[in-house]
Amino acid sequence: MIRLNQIQAPLEDAPSSLMTMISEKLKVDASTIRNIHIARRGYDARKRGNIMLVYTLDVEVDDEEAVLARFADDPNVQRTPDTRYHLPEAPPESPRPVVIGAGPCGLMAALILAQAGLRPIVLERGKVVRERTVDTFALWRKSVLTPESNVQFGEGGAGTFSDGKLWSGVSDPRHLGRKVLEEFVKAGAPEEILYVSKPHIGTFRLVSMVEHIRAEIERLGGEYRFNTRVDGIIGDGTPRRIRALRLADGTELPASHVVLAIGHSARDSFEMLRENDVAMNAKPFSIGVRIEHPQSMIDTARFGPQAGHKLLGAADYKLVHHASNGRGVYSFCMCPGGTVVAATSEANQVVTNGMSQYSRAERNANAGIVVEVTPERDFPDDVLGGVAFQRQWERAAFEAGGGDYKAPAQLVGDFLAGRPSTHLGSVVPSYRPGVTPTDLSLSLPDFAIEAIREALPRFERKLKGFSMNDAVMTGVETRTSSPIRIARDASGQNPNWRGLFPAGEGAGYAGGILSAGIDGIRVAEWVAAAIRAEAEAA
Repeated sequence: MIRLNQIQAPLEDAPSSLMTMISEKLKVDASTIRNIHIARRGYDARKRGNIMLVYTLDVEVDDEEAVLARFADDPNVQRTPDTRYHLPEAPPESPRPVVIGAGPCGLMAALILAQAGLRPIVLERGKVVRERTVDTFALWRKSVLTPESNVQFGEGGAGTFSDGKLWSGVSDPRHLGRKVLEEFVKAGAPEEILYVSKPHIGTFRLVSMVEHIRAEIERLGGEYRFNTRVDGIIGDGTPRRIRALRLADGTELPASHVVLAIGHSARDSFEMLRENDVAMNAKPFSIGVRIEHPQSMIDTARFGPQAGHKLLGAADYKLVHHASNGRGVYSFCMCPGGTVVAATSEANQVVTNGMSQYSRAERNANAGIVVEVTPERDFPDDVLGGVAFQRQWERAAFEAGGGDYKAPAQLVGDFLAGRPSTHLGSVVPSYRPGVTPTDLSLSLPDFAIEAIREALPRFERKLKGFSMNDAVMTGVETRTSSPIRIARDASGQNPNWRGLFPAGEGAGYAGGILSAGIDGIRVAEWVAAAIRAEAEAA
């Protein structure tokens, strides 16, 4: 087949017009076009009121070789790439690998290992996803936190209670992201995620998908152990070779190949790894707030008179500003038509995140507005200084919110004027258990307040209404990414511990569901290669 890139059509054009555009582009008669497949569909909204659909198409035509030869110098006319995934090979009677963590990275690593015949054991410190959902709602509705079962911990990982975004900016020359999306479709995701430019699933669909993936891993011989936290690693030699895992109940699990997919909030696990001399470094992350606007306002600002078109859906945005204090300010994890959620995993702390359902039909749009934090500048000489930094401001937010898991909130107008908020306006905040109007300077570092206060008027120039007086900012957003990176070498293993394969967002190698899934596949391949090499050397 032939792949055509950058095929543009007006938003109102019927799909049938694609045939004419293909015929004109390739200079062939329409009767010679045998098949059309939409590989990707996005839109160009740079001209409000004249939004264009942008397609990538795979086309089957008569005499394809002649057509390709005629367009040899056109980068937008190429042979369709082979995106099929080929499983890693593994010897029979191999040792069973262990996967720590059942978030997107751990799930994809376990699935690939299971499909390769390696029967992985999956250890998850939290509960199965349905029970975890009950515990998560208890915090949102009753201010009752379960430390091992919440937005951060449990089957499905932090991505389960999110917008379910499935796009990433990571380099993916082997099309591993396609494998992730195909497995999600098998598990119940809508087929459109295979071709829309910014696919998403939504929380409720993610719950059932996670269950389907678990069932497939178990069908292939894998095993799950929930409520099982790893509290230590055991090994010998220099560099040490992993031999077993020490579990929270005091027992030991023999293990020689371990995928460490613990997520970005496993702070006690980070401490354990440091105590065991696992090589790792502090890395940058960000801190800030969740901002809420009426979704209708964002739609109009982005799409103009075409707002509400079914192919456009609820509008998103991406904003960046380089502040005069040297800090970058940017929008993070934008959730159209969604809600702000309580996302703490530790007692007496407040953490915010964003979530949307598949419909994206809630009244408000929300996004993190966050400011860069760097180890060299903010916590030098301490590999876990970022954890202490996060905890400091999460505790401050808890206290500013009133000490009952309500979150501190401030109107944008008050924030820009430097005065505390005493009441809310037309934008009703969606955060539960609720918000306390106050001064966000009580729960954010001065450099973040300064940078956000400078950025908001700049964002207004790009998106009309963004600095509206009644928009609500809720604090604090701290879990944008892991505060550490766990080292791994060219074989995927930690330099200080052979057989330990750091993976995903918690290890500092991903940032979102899709990139975490991609990294899970990579790490599973490294594990299979190590097992194969050891078998051949034996």
